[in-house]
Amino acid sequence: MHVGNSVYLGIKELRSLLRDPIMLVLILYAFTYSIYTAATALPETLNRAPIAVVDEDQSPLSARIVGAFYPPFFIPPALIGPKAMDAGLDAGNYTFALHVPPNFQRDLLAGKSPELQLNVDATRMTQAFTGAGYIQAIVTEQIGEFIAGAPVQANGPVGLAVRARFNPELEKSWFGGVMQIVNHVTMLSIVLTGAALIREREHGTVEHLLVMPVTPAQIMLSKVWSMGLVVLVATLVSLVTIVQWLLEVPLKGSLALFALATGLHLFATTSMGIWLATLGRSMPQFGLLLMLVLLPLQMLSGGSTPRESMPDLVQWIMLAAPTTHFVIIAQGILFRGAGWLTLWPQLIALTAIGSVLFVSALVRFRRAIVTMA
Repeated sequence: MHVGNSVYLGIKELRSLLRDPIMLVLILYAFTYSIYTAATALPETLNRAPIAVVDEDQSPLSARIVGAFYPPFFIPPALIGPKAMDAGLDAGNYTFALHVPPNFQRDLLAGKSPELQLNVDATRMTQAFTGAGYIQAIVTEQIGEFIAGAPVQANGPVGLAVRARFNPELEKSWFGGVMQIVNHVTMLSIVLTGAALIREREHGTVEHLLVMPVTPAQIMLSKVWSMGLVVLVATLVSLVTIVQWLLEVPLKGSLALFALATGLHLFATTSMGIWLATLGRSMPQFGLLLMLVLLPLQMLSGGSTPRESMPDLVQWIMLAAPTTHFVIIAQGILFRGAGWLTLWPQLIALTAIGSVLFVSALVRFRRAIVTMA
């Protein structure tokens, strides 16, 4: 009977969700268009950056440098005069403006140290940071080959062979799509369970629940399993259709193991959503609490930057967060094909954290349900 009550109440939650078009649109957007744009909109590699060159030398070397900037990293350089350089940067027409001074080739061959000036529009932060290094390497290579009369060969005593594993082409979209799914699993599980509880208060149905032969644990468990199931199904569908098929990310590991880990993570985050909903009296208050909790969970979990680059204190604190362990599991399974023998510590940690959050949320829910009525 106890299990049946939770099942029937969970079905009621699913029907309530189907009557909420805003939540349905949010789920659809989060696991489709948002995943695709997060993976493709902000590439870390340089792509068709606008560049202008002020060539006051008009020498074979300067022509060689100008000809070295070509797609896909740069658009064909615009040859402009000195007076047009600052105006073009101010207007946003160019991200880079390279100034080759007069007599540059002659001074270089005479053994002098002539200087090139590179002006960068740093408001285009991603292109500015990456492109400046590209331009320096291109100019250095062209000058070295021009002086040597042949391609420069680096014949040092030690050779460094770089092999990129799991993502040989260093495609940012492979990482961005999966991490966006991880972020949305956390966000939507908290939002859906918290909104389901607040919806009871706003619709005045808490009184109906209190007179029914159900316990607070059954009420809470129904919201956890129903909203968790919605997010789990949406996650797996998005992972197969958007990430694996549309973005062509070769997922390495077992989807069944990932589904198990996602279920454990959802057990923790849905309980967290109930706990936050007992603090907020309305959806606006719940939204403010969500901002305070969700941003640290996503930014400090290791999905945006490696945990090793964070202060030691932050690393220790974030071990208590379910997102930290879920990010490790998701990256291990989907990127590196890791199995449960490798990831069992994180699976146990998710189970323990979820149990603590569930009990804590249940205690608060029992205290708050009478007040809500």
